[in-house]
Amino acid sequence: MRRILAIAIPIIVIAVLGMLATQALKQNKPETEKSNELPQALAVFAQKVERRDFDLVISAQGEVRPQVEINVTPQVGGQISFVSQSFVDGGYIPRGQIIARIDPADYELAVVRAKSGVASAMQSLAREKAEAELALRDIEDLGLSDTSPLARREPQLAQAQAALDSAYAQLSEANLALERAAIRSPFDGRVREKTVDFGQFVAPGQSLGRIFSTEVVEVALPLTDAQMGQLGLPLAYSETREEPGPQVTFTATVGGKERSWSGRVTRTSAALNAQSRLINVFGVVEDPYGAGASGDAPMAPGLFVTASIVGEKIENATWAPRAALRGNDELYLANEDGTGLSIRKVTVLFSDQSGAYIADDLPSGTLAITSPISAAADGMRLRIRERLPDGTILEPKDDKQSDGAATVASGGGGATGGGASE
Repeated sequence: MRRILAIAIPIIVIAVLGMLATQALKQNKPETEKSNELPQALAVFAQKVERRDFDLVISAQGEVRPQVEINVTPQVGGQISFVSQSFVDGGYIPRGQIIARIDPADYELAVVRAKSGVASAMQSLAREKAEAELALRDIEDLGLSDTSPLARREPQLAQAQAALDSAYAQLSEANLALERAAIRSPFDGRVREKTVDFGQFVAPGQSLGRIFSTEVVEVALPLTDAQMGQLGLPLAYSETREEPGPQVTFTATVGGKERSWSGRVTRTSAALNAQSRLINVFGVVEDPYGAGASGDAPMAPGLFVTASIVGEKIENATWAPRAALRGNDELYLANEDGTGLSIRKVTVLFSDQSGAYIADDLPSGTLAITSPISAAADGMRLRIRERLPDGTILEPKDDKQSDGAATVASGGGGATGGGASE
C-alpha cells in the first residue's frame, strides 16, 4: 500500500500543477487583434452586354456525294470496238456523248434480215388483199348474201396484216439493238472508274464503269431534334418553288486553302436514324464543277465539309461576349455597384466566336466579366476595367476601388495574382 501511494501521490501532484498552469496561461493570453482590412479586389476586364437581332446558324458536318450515280452497263452484248478518250477516271462526259460502242456488224445484219421480213410480209398482205377482193366479187356474182368470214377471206387477211406488224416489230427491235450498241451518257457527268477497254467482250448488264452527274451534289447533315426546331423544319420536309429551303454555306480545305460553296436545304429524312437518334437534313449545291464551284475548286464527291445552315431570325436577344460565358450555362456579371461578382445561370440560344446570344432578359449595359477567374464565388470583390468596342480600356471611376489591387496594363495585358488577362 505504501508503495502504491509513493507512486500515485507524485503523479497527482504533477497533474494538478499542470491544470493550474494551463488556467493561468488562458487567463493571461493577449487578445487577438481584429483586422478591418477587406480582401484584395481582383483586377478583371469586362464588356457590356447588348441587345441584338441575329439569325440562328446551325453547324453540322457531312460527306459530299453525287445526287445521281450509275453503273455504265450495255443492253446488248458483243466486242467493244470503240472507247471514248474521255472515258477515264475523272474525265468529263457531256449528256448524249458516246462512252463506248459495241461492234455493230451483227446488229446491222439483223436490221437487213428484219427489212427482208417486212418486204415479204408486205407482199403476202398485198396478195391476200387481192384474193379477198376476188372472193367478194365472186360472192356478189353468185348473189350469195349469207357467207362465212372464211369465204370472204377475212381471217387470211387478218393473218397477213399481223405478219406484217410482226415484221415491223422485228425491224424496230433490230434498229433498237443497233442503236444500243452505242452506249451514251444520260447526263453531264464525270467518270469515277473505268472497267472496260477496246477489244473486250461484254455481256448485257455487265459493268463498264461508274459515272456520276455533275448537275447536283448533296450532303446528308445529321441534326438533333432541337436543332431541327431551331431551323423550323419538320420530318419529311421538301422545299417548294414558293418556299425554298434554308440557305447553307459549306466549307472545307482544298489545296491548302479554305473554300466555301453556297447551297440550300431541299428535304429532310422521313424517319430518325435508329442508332444515332439523329435526323438527316439534305443540303444541295447545283453545278458544283461550274457556276457553283469555289473559284477553281469544285465541291467534289468525297469531300468532308462543314455546313452552316441559316435558321430562324431572333429579334432583340441579349448578346454577351463569348469569353464571359463559363461552361454551358453560366455568365459572370458585375453586380449593381460594379465592385463584386455575380454568377448567373442563363439559357444560351446560340454562340459563336463573336459572342453568345442568351434568352435571359439582362439590362443593356450590364458588365460581363471576360477575364478568367479561379475559384469564383458570388460577391467576390473585383476591380473592373471596361473594354470598349474600339479596344480601349475605361479605367474605374472610383480610385478607392483599386486600393491593394493588382496593376493592369491599359492595353489589355495581364494582372498579378491571376487577375485581368485574356
